[in-house]
Amino acid sequence: MTASTTRRTTAARTRLAAVGSLAVAGALLLSACGDQTNDSGSGSSESSSGASTAPLFSKLPADIQKSGVIQVGTNAEYAPMESVDGGKIVGVDPDIAAALGKQLGVEFKFTNGGFDTLITAVNSGRYNIAMSSITDNKQRQEGLDDSGKKLGEGVDFVDYFTAGTAIYVQKGNPKGIQSLDDLCGQTVAVQRGTTYEEALQAQSKTCTGAGKKALKIESFENDTEAQTRVKSGGAVAGVNDYPVAVDMARKAGGGNTFEVLDKQYEAAPFGIVVAKKDTQLRDALKEAVDAIIKDGSYQKVLEKWGAESGAISQSAINGGK
Repeated sequence: MTASTTRRTTAARTRLAAVGSLAVAGALLLSACGDQTNDSGSGSSESSSGASTAPLFSKLPADIQKSGVIQVGTNAEYAPMESVDGGKIVGVDPDIAAALGKQLGVEFKFTNGGFDTLITAVNSGRYNIAMSSITDNKQRQEGLDDSGKKLGEGVDFVDYFTAGTAIYVQKGNPKGIQSLDDLCGQTVAVQRGTTYEEALQAQSKTCTGAGKKALKIESFENDTEAQTRVKSGGAVAGVNDYPVAVDMARKAGGGNTFEVLDKQYEAAPFGIVVAKKDTQLRDALKEAVDAIIKDGSYQKVLEKWGAESGAISQSAINGGK
C-alpha cells in the first residue's frame, strides 16, 4: 500500500512497504495465513471455455487459460484504491482488474491479506500477482534491503498508475505543518512496512543532519490505525499516497476531520507485482493495460473514483527507480 510514496518523501516513493522484508523468505508468508478471500472477483463474465474470444486470451500462460482465473493478493485498507465495502473488495484496483479481465478473458480473484506479505506470497506461488497500490522501485525489483543487501529474488512490475506522497493533518492544521521539514521533532503516524515508513526514516536523518530533532515515527499495522492516531492528536501528521489522502480527508467526519497539504511530493508508479519467472503473464498484463488505456475504460475507472491525477498514458515494465 504508496506505498514509497511517500510512497516516499523527497527521496522516497510510495506505499507500502519496506522493501527488503517483502521480498524475503517464504517463512514470512505464514504470517498471512489469516488472509481472507472476498467475493470480489473482477474480470470476464465469460466462462473459461468461452474466454478464448477475448482479444488477449492467447497471450496468457496455459495454466491460467485453463483455470480462467488470476489469483490476486491485496491489502484492502486503502480507499479509493482498494477497500472492503459490504464484504466485497472495491476500488480503483479491482475495477482496473475487471477491465483487464475483459481484454484477457479471465477473472481476477482478489484475496485480502497483510500488505507486508504480498510480494513474498507472489514469489511463493500463493498468488499469481499482487495488486495493492504497490510502488514500483529498484529495491523491490531486485529484492534488496535498505542497505542494498540481496535478500530475495525480487519481482517484476507492470506499471498502471502514478501517485505522489501527501502529508495529512487534523482539520485546521493546528500545528501549522507546511512541509516535511516541519515534521522535525514531531510525532508522525504511518502504516508499518510501507515505503512511507522508509521515507520518514530518511527525513528523520535529514532533520538530525541539519541540527534539528529527529522525527518520532509511530508505525501501525494498518493505515486506519495511523489515521486514528492523527485524529486523536497523538501524532501531528500522517503520510499517504495523494489520492488516498484526498479521499480520506473528503470522507472522514464529513470532511471535518483531516486536511491534506497542498504540496504533493515526488510521484512514483504503482505496479502489478509478478514473479520474475512469470514473464509470459507479465507481458500479457502490460499489453492489457495498454489496451484499456487505448479503449478508454481505464480513464472511466479513474473518473469513477476521483483518481484522475494518477493516470498514465502508457504502461511500462519495471519503470520505477
